[in-house]
Amino acid sequence: MILCDKSLHMEPIRVTAVSYLNTKPFLYGLLHAGMEAHMALSLDIPSECARKLIENEADLALMPVAAIPQVPHAQIVSDYCIGAEDEVRTVCLFAQKPIHQLTHIYLDYQSRTSVALLQLLLKHFWQHEVILLPSSPGFEKKIAGTTGALVIGDRTIQLERQTAFAYDLAQAWKQWTGLPFVFAAWVANKPLPADWLRQFNRALALGIQSVPKLSLLLQKPAPWFDLQEYFTRYIRYELNEARRRGLQHFLEQLRMARLTTATAHL
Repeated sequence: MILCDKSLHMEPIRVTAVSYLNTKPFLYGLLHAGMEAHMALSLDIPSECARKLIENEADLALMPVAAIPQVPHAQIVSDYCIGAEDEVRTVCLFAQKPIHQLTHIYLDYQSRTSVALLQLLLKHFWQHEVILLPSSPGFEKKIAGTTGALVIGDRTIQLERQTAFAYDLAQAWKQWTGLPFVFAAWVANKPLPADWLRQFNRALALGIQSVPKLSLLLQKPAPWFDLQEYFTRYIRYELNEARRRGLQHFLEQLRMARLTTATAHL
């Protein structure tokens, strides 16, 4: 199904998106709608998506929402996001001991929003002080004893069965605030052509509608992992009013806590 209007003649819009499993429906829609002819698409880890938009190396990014205040002229330009109503499953604090026995936690180097969220939860929800550690590739192997790790994305799927405890951050946020959570949104750092944005959003909608088909086409990351359940139960793609309220509440909590991507080891 081709949605893209061939009359769009312009310089390609520079788009960067998260490279995780939860982004596949968006990518499927963009590619099957013919949008690739009108954008320069790169796939990056979340922190790199934010950096590119902040430094004007991209025009539009599916980026971690904690970095939105750092984006010059930031504007959310889509009614779609990477969100969760309760559990999200792929953003968790993993440990071999209960959280109140932890003394150290590694912070995922790929993350911005999840690191800030963890800090808020540790202070206000779990009310537990730990030493937060920066990380580098392979840090997941250091989960042992009283040292846990915040891990996001596809790497969490194997860790589900390798650690004794997994604390879902979106679920903890819901228990604390009563609100859903938004991890990433489509953010622009400049005005984009209205016609292009309309077709971009139509392409995203096509991808969400194609989840049943996509679930059959993608290879499972683990034999026990149900792709359609993940795309429909855990990940919520519509940026509805409730999720917008959750997003605004999160940004307000960050402002009050004075957390930035620098102080939060993001």
